[in-house]
Amino acid sequence: MAKRISRNTFVMEAPPEIHSYAAIVGKKEGDGPLGKCFDQVYEDTYFGQTTWEHAEGELLRLTVLKAIEKGGLTKDDINYMFAGDLINQCTTTSYGLRDLEIPLLCVYGACSTMSESLLLASLMTDGGMGGYVAAVTSSHFCSAERQFRFPLSYGGVRTPTAQWTCTASGAVIVCPEGSGSHICIKGAAVGKIVDMGQTDANNMGAAMAPAAAYIIKTYLNDRNMSPEDFDLIITGDLGRVGGMLLIELLANDGIEIAPRYKDCGTMIFDFENQDVHAGGSGCGCSASVLCGYFLDKVKSGEYKNILFCATGALMSPTMSQQGESIPSISHAVHIAHKD
Repeated sequence: MAKRISRNTFVMEAPPEIHSYAAIVGKKEGDGPLGKCFDQVYEDTYFGQTTWEHAEGELLRLTVLKAIEKGGLTKDDINYMFAGDLINQCTTTSYGLRDLEIPLLCVYGACSTMSESLLLASLMTDGGMGGYVAAVTSSHFCSAERQFRFPLSYGGVRTPTAQWTCTASGAVIVCPEGSGSHICIKGAAVGKIVDMGQTDANNMGAAMAPAAAYIIKTYLNDRNMSPEDFDLIITGDLGRVGGMLLIELLANDGIEIAPRYKDCGTMIFDFENQDVHAGGSGCGCSASVLCGYFLDKVKSGEYKNILFCATGALMSPTMSQQGESIPSISHAVHIAHKD
């Protein structure tokens, strides 16, 4: 059973294993540097549906089914799902996954949802309550733009600090120790809301960087570890602006992560040839890069230990219009190679 060693941090005494995983993305993401890493790339960003919200729901459903298929399982083998998205009331999750008939716990952590759902799936599994538990999330550029900024037809000009919400989804199937998998989850840390007064909805990287700094520092301190104990420390979607701020914030506390730091939002797109400004964002950004790129490298043993810290800006369009600042959060999941 997981052992709590601080208010935030848990160590898995019987580390749950990652049985299988999948990542599916849209055309723009498939055209980026990681395009060949994803399980499927869809040219049709409607995914055969008639609205953007239904498109994202279908993307989410397809990704869950792909992860199940890759694990040699059926949907009846999945005991529970932790899933969420960016849209009001987790709309795309509820509508996209309703036909799977798998017990569902919806979660909302904005773009931190992948680390939140993976953390919860791991704790449930390590606690003996889950067999196969799915952690999954998604985002879609068009549905997110309509909710958080402007409809595409508005033609608004994006600022240099703005990021591009990824049309992408990632799914992980977690199972108890002993399955023979070469990927396990050694620990996790639950973040807290950090709000430094950032009000610009087009600069989410600056809003989220302090939350990422908090959880990375917390996990390292609680585990008596240093950045050198990890092959990589990975954030979800801070982009260029937030990534630089994170390095600076941690350096001010004497923690140097720059040599082993990666951000999914700066990896998924080609900055020279794709107009994404500060980089990628959205729940599906970190989820697809984790499931399409990083987990294969942990499985092969190229990476022995990674600290995955997806980051979320917990903003509401209504509150932003009222001049409120953007509260942010990040959760950490320690993923390791298992011989």
